[in-house]
Amino acid sequence: MKFLFIIQGEGRGHMTQAIALADILENAGHEVVASCIGKSKRREIPAFVYQNLKSPIHPIESPNFETDANHKQILLGKTLRTNFFKIRTFQRSLRKIDALVKELEPDIIVNFYDLLGGMYNLIFRPKAQFWVIGHQYMIHHPEFKFAKAKGLEKQLFKLNTKLTAMGADKIFGLSFIELENNPNSKFKVIPPLLRKAIFDLEIQEGDFILTYMVNPGYGEEVIHFAEENPQIKIEAFWDKNGVEKIYQPSPNLIFHQVDDKLFLQKMASCKGLICTSGFESICEAMYLGKPVMMIPVAGQYEQACNALDAMAAGAGISHYEFDFRLFDHYLSTHEFEENEMRTWVNLLTQSIKEEIHALETKSNSRGPTFSPRWKINLGSEWV
Repeated sequence: MKFLFIIQGEGRGHMTQAIALADILENAGHEVVASCIGKSKRREIPAFVYQNLKSPIHPIESPNFETDANHKQILLGKTLRTNFFKIRTFQRSLRKIDALVKELEPDIIVNFYDLLGGMYNLIFRPKAQFWVIGHQYMIHHPEFKFAKAKGLEKQLFKLNTKLTAMGADKIFGLSFIELENNPNSKFKVIPPLLRKAIFDLEIQEGDFILTYMVNPGYGEEVIHFAEENPQIKIEAFWDKNGVEKIYQPSPNLIFHQVDDKLFLQKMASCKGLICTSGFESICEAMYLGKPVMMIPVAGQYEQACNALDAMAAGAGISHYEFDFRLFDHYLSTHEFEENEMRTWVNLLTQSIKEEIHALETKSNSRGPTFSPRWKINLGSEWV
């Protein structure tokens, strides 16, 4: 079967999930014919994505978060305004996706939580099956717990999640732990999509704390802390533009530019991980048996939910800032029990194969195409 990916480019998690799924599909004899990845002026698509995704990659302008001047806090109001005035740009992206779909004729389009993916499926009504994958879709499970919200945060999070999955044939919720599924629902809980490189790592007990920050504005806090606490060793990863590959502002602190292989090697040998509450990094740490301190990005409600969910699964602790002293104390005073992530992840490949096999026994399309009851002006054409 032929697959086409639409991938949110905000952060690295959705991209690493796409890489992991592509490996599973290709090993099973299927083909990923193209990957459309959302880009922004604030962040480039990391080199490891080009190195690991074998399919042609098509960067597209897609809605992104807007941050404050220090690149630390997500500003929802600014995000909504900025993306509203880029509607024509997003229209061009939708037409680019449609041109690829018509040319390549995929059997299944997989959307990794990109808003344009849901909009494309709603407006263009492709013949291909439309699947969505992400931890965010766990909101459909009765055991999912929402974090405390300010204002409309919870409602906007649920709305955005719904928009990314409009008209979806299958909704896959990535979960930290195994949960019961309803066999009659199009929603299904599956294990995290971890890259195959993590399975071959040699786990060691190092003397440093590892940190990864999706927003480089947190770097100044880390530099300040390292200067005041020379006894604590830190290695950090970021994607700050204009900075050398290895930057060492103090003897006990090293910054690395985002490098997927090096990051996993460091994670396998660190004492523990401090990171923003992105789902993928937490899962990788749990798989390697490394405790985590999670710092939800301010203004990004879904990360607060991630942290709450991960703590319930035994990943570690949550905090409001990068406090290495607190985390170092936590690491030295707690005994950590082995979690069930390894057993759970081992069920992933079989779960994906079962879904594809079920589809292969049916028609590869939705049947005759149909026209929506309304039309939307996309600039140069009506659909």
